[in-house]
Amino acid sequence: MHIMKYGPGFSRRHFLQTMGAGFSAGVLAPLWDVIAEDGHITRAYPEELLDIGIYTKGKVKVGDKLTADNVDHVKDLMDEVTYIQIKQQGRVCDVVATERDVYKLNPPDYLDASMRNKGVAKFDEKGNVVTQEGKPWIGGIPWVNPTEASHVIAAHNLSWGRYDIAQYCIDEYDMDADGNEQYHYNFWWCEVAGTCRIKMDPKPYMPTPLSKSGEDVLRYQSAVWDYPNDVKGTSILNIWPYDATKYPDFFGYLPAFKRVRRFPTNQRFEPVIAGSTFYLTDAWMTGDPTLTWGNFKLVGRGPAMLATNGGWNADDPNWVLGRNGGKSGKKFWNSSFSLVPEVFVVELEPTGYPRAPYSKKRIWYDARTIAPITMNSYDRRGQVWKQWEAGFDNFSKPDGRFHNSEKGQTKGMWSWLYVHSHDIQSGRITSFQHTQHTNGGMQDQRNHGKDGIEMYEKYTTEAAIRRLGT
Repeated sequence: MHIMKYGPGFSRRHFLQTMGAGFSAGVLAPLWDVIAEDGHITRAYPEELLDIGIYTKGKVKVGDKLTADNVDHVKDLMDEVTYIQIKQQGRVCDVVATERDVYKLNPPDYLDASMRNKGVAKFDEKGNVVTQEGKPWIGGIPWVNPTEASHVIAAHNLSWGRYDIAQYCIDEYDMDADGNEQYHYNFWWCEVAGTCRIKMDPKPYMPTPLSKSGEDVLRYQSAVWDYPNDVKGTSILNIWPYDATKYPDFFGYLPAFKRVRRFPTNQRFEPVIAGSTFYLTDAWMTGDPTLTWGNFKLVGRGPAMLATNGGWNADDPNWVLGRNGGKSGKKFWNSSFSLVPEVFVVELEPTGYPRAPYSKKRIWYDARTIAPITMNSYDRRGQVWKQWEAGFDNFSKPDGRFHNSEKGQTKGMWSWLYVHSHDIQSGRITSFQHTQHTNGGMQDQRNHGKDGIEMYEKYTTEAAIRRLGT
């Protein structure tokens, strides 16, 4: 007979009692003090927060599938849209074990930089993250022990993918309310960090012709569409200032015009491409400069069921996931949900966008990594409108198989697997799948090439998107 040291309900009482006290991650011990010892979170939480079977008293266990028949047992652990998808729309999700090794939940170099730079971050007079000397941030999570909502929100926008360089190959499917495909796109997305660099030279800042000191540009981000033929060659480039009160410069190459054009950058609440529910503001859940939003506040703390680990389809040569749900049986990606011991639920409002159709966003951040996993956006009436749900994995399997496109890493590659951008009001959904290559032969890669300058010149300049587009 196994006797629990902390009985059922202990964690619920803890989070209720400490909600007014702020963040302070960890229940039995400060979370990041425990992580610093060996990278594992076990000593920071009681058993009921590390095992969904214990939490639900056996009603939902690792190895089960979440369906309409049992989802009510974990309804309190889900955002309202995920619950509706499973309860009413036929979505089915695998239940997997809670990941206790934090190094499987984020890039190891990023986590090491977070611990190395602990205590170095502060806000400047505008609200930008800087070092104690007033320089742009030098990499990793600025506040591993956040004490306010702005600490959580600012951290993620500094490094979306948490690599110095990241290339993602993406299939996009835009579907109606029943899950019938209406549009299919294939494209490639590249991020090159200008500041906050932790591994590839030059670091922590990368001087370029646009930023002589390397301290003025946060990131260079480009995308190129490969399919279908009527959009093939369309390319975009966003150059993000480090100052989070300013909008990115936005350029596009249109094959029909055979030239690069500048586009308005503050129109961030429109579909990126025909048929899509994806707006620029939705990218990585915080797709706008941080300080163009405001009224940040913590609205919840506690455990949650989220897709933070598991699901990589190593058996498919392009990692294609299966689907389920909706009348078509193909509305949602197959996904793996686990009990996350602690999340920070943060709200923010579009203070810099007086005509924004969103009244607010509510984002669930995994306290283990300060990474956002799920976002709900609300219309101007305050009704939930869209969900942005991401699934993640470290692209490794128990049988020893793993994928890693980054030199020097031999334990897998942390990244996203899929995204659902679900308009719950109309039922339409845009789903993204992270694949190994695009139709045109671009490959999934991380921190590759000779150095950051080579990748910047090759993929994230105006000349580059013109060349890639042709």
